[in-house]
Amino acid sequence: MVSEGAAISGTRTAPERAEAARASLMASPATPDRLRRVLEQALVFAGASFAGVYTPGHDATQLCLAESAGLPRTLYGLRDCYPTAGASPVAEVHRTGLPRWLGPAELAAGPDSRRTPSPDFSVAVLPLGPAGGGCLLAVGEHPGGFGTDDRTSLELVARAVAVPAPAVAGDTGELPEDAFNLTMDTGRVEVGEAILRLFGIDRQSFDGRVETLLGRAVPEDLPALMSVVEADHMSIGDRELEFRILQPTGPPKWLRLSGRLLPGGEGRSARLVGTVADASTLRSDVTDVARVQRLAAALATAGTVKDVGQAVVAALRKPLRADRIALAELENDRLVVTVLDPPEPEAWPEVWRTEWRTEWPDAPVRAMPTLAAALREGRAKIWPAGSALEPALAEVGPGGLAVLPLPAGSRMAGACLVGWDRPHDFAPDERALLTACAGLTGQALLRAHAFDAEHELVGMLQRTLLPRRLPRLPGAVAVARYLPTTAGLEVGGDWYDVIPLADNHVALVIGDVQGHNAGAATLMGQMRTALRAYAAEGHAPDVVVAHANRLLLDMETDLFATCAYVDVDVEQGTAWCVRAGHVQPVLRHPDGTAEIVQAEGGPPLGVLAQAEFPMTPLRLQPGTVIALTTDGLVESPSLDLDAGMDRLARELSAADPAHLGLVADALLTGAHRGDDVALLLMRYDGLAVRPLRESWTVWRVPEAVRHARRFTRRTLRAWGLSRDTIDVALLVVSELVTNALVHTGGQVRLDLSLVNHRLRLAVADTSPRSPVKPTSIGWEATGGRGILLVEAVSAAWGTVPVSGGKQVWADLVPDR
Repeated sequence: MVSEGAAISGTRTAPERAEAARASLMASPATPDRLRRVLEQALVFAGASFAGVYTPGHDATQLCLAESAGLPRTLYGLRDCYPTAGASPVAEVHRTGLPRWLGPAELAAGPDSRRTPSPDFSVAVLPLGPAGGGCLLAVGEHPGGFGTDDRTSLELVARAVAVPAPAVAGDTGELPEDAFNLTMDTGRVEVGEAILRLFGIDRQSFDGRVETLLGRAVPEDLPALMSVVEADHMSIGDRELEFRILQPTGPPKWLRLSGRLLPGGEGRSARLVGTVADASTLRSDVTDVARVQRLAAALATAGTVKDVGQAVVAALRKPLRADRIALAELENDRLVVTVLDPPEPEAWPEVWRTEWRTEWPDAPVRAMPTLAAALREGRAKIWPAGSALEPALAEVGPGGLAVLPLPAGSRMAGACLVGWDRPHDFAPDERALLTACAGLTGQALLRAHAFDAEHELVGMLQRTLLPRRLPRLPGAVAVARYLPTTAGLEVGGDWYDVIPLADNHVALVIGDVQGHNAGAATLMGQMRTALRAYAAEGHAPDVVVAHANRLLLDMETDLFATCAYVDVDVEQGTAWCVRAGHVQPVLRHPDGTAEIVQAEGGPPLGVLAQAEFPMTPLRLQPGTVIALTTDGLVESPSLDLDAGMDRLARELSAADPAHLGLVADALLTGAHRGDDVALLLMRYDGLAVRPLRESWTVWRVPEAVRHARRFTRRTLRAWGLSRDTIDVALLVVSELVTNALVHTGGQVRLDLSLVNHRLRLAVADTSPRSPVKPTSIGWEATGGRGILLVEAVSAAWGTVPVSGGKQVWADLVPDR
């Protein structure tokens, strides 16, 4: 059987499809929701965001909103009632019977001030028959306003509107079985017999209080219900939502409430009237228009970009039986992933996992010609099974792929990908549904950015001060998350860092600067840079933290900072932890048990000049997860620190460490947003092949170089290297050790290491001055050729700072 959407689609124009839909609706039996269904045609065929009917009410001096569809009228500054004698376009069209088409310029000069979400905001007001019969009002957000086809479709919709005389449930006659009438001031409610049966309450025992009905609701659904039954939390107009009620046995029952809040008049209270029905009997008859309507309602309350993505997933994935949906924002020339459903990495192509949940694979749009073309054209594109696409797109939907550009005014807000694994036939009504959803989603993304601009500014500033991405670690995996506070425009001082060090060491750092302002953020950036610099110099963990403490004191700031610093030896599976007033680390052991490390700590940084920062040893087994966090995750006004740490340990114990990114996301679920939160996780896996290492202290004796050469020869022979490699290594060692003895003072150390068939020869001394390669050497010069010789025979060479001095190194690639 062909669906209604398919029957009116095809090659017809929008007005022809609207006329077919109008005829179908007019031929159907009259139902209470027929007017709403007629208005929904304006959303689908005219591209309207809102459509409403204004008619004379009980008070002939007022034009009141009788029915509406689409986004809430409050988004556009529309009123619930207009005086019939006023200067508003609604009143003018009602009096004259002539249509008005108002673009941005006309609206800006009008008497009403409206919040316009885009510069393409336009309004159409059409009379309902002769003058005095009310009018149809439609809002659009398309560039150029309503086009010719759109206007024709709206005129057809206006002719199809037949509004009965205003009647309010409970005014006359007996209340219908599925209807209710709630007086907002008193909370007294009249309900029909069908509603009482749904709630499992008999008429004799019902006390007429709305609280009695709310008491049957599932606690998690009460906030949504309260937003409907409390007048202060709801604007005048329509509201629809689904909620659950508890049953004596079995799972909760889903009900659907459809209501309208009617304004009060002289001596009358505002009332909520509507119906309640069993949602399970309605879901099988959901049309594509209803799905668009539901998506519009969900997007109207979406406060963040992620909320928008979740609403799109709920509206499309199950109805279309899709296997995966991805939503991404367009930032300059890069697509940044916002929502992936399903969230597991295995559900997505291999190329996606390189930048999992951050940027699109091969992030620049120009690197994906198919996607770039779809965004440039701005129209939904559909590819059936077997289409030739780039791998990053083809593997998203091997059975069929839909790419939905998300337009928002005059620019492109992002893209949505819908993919199927099995071959999927795209019906015409599905194409119409995808197109309508794309337009709504693009506008919602624009509004979400406008509503969340302050927090986006905070996040952008914070991201510039935090690592853009974490380094790849040998024998370990690290992930980090940061959530800015949602309490106004507050820039937090939380930070994290992962610092690769020499000899397969890695430093994990997390900290929190006191306060939430630009000063705290600036100081956070300085402290992160300082700790990274001290760590790169090769200092021990306690020395790194002590140096940072002195630096903060020398800045003469009133702020202090807490910090946790963990130096992990990936080769040995050991670590040293230093705390400066920070919360304890948590270890998840391979057997699934979690331990809050009782590491001895010092005071916060910037408090005491002579502070001590003791080190606590940690032992790591392959599979161990180290968790470092700031107090925003484990402490809030309703949760003390000890309870928060215990909860973190329990959740970490129950998590699967195989997917560390999902573990981090789960740990942040439900985090208190009154403070910013930083979270750093590292899973220690251990090195598959441990490097070979040996060291030699070079004494300042006449035979020092010969002793160093002999040590080198014996070590490299034991490692099984060829004679040619040994000869080259001896030459390099001779030059590096001689330079250290001649040009520096203090202790000299020779380090040899063999890692992945790469031999490193390193000589450390106590002078911070690096050797300088001469630009030219005359034939009569007696020195300066050593570094040139080292450069000639080595694969690479360089210097790095170490504690109190430097290390000069050279790499050789031995013969296999």
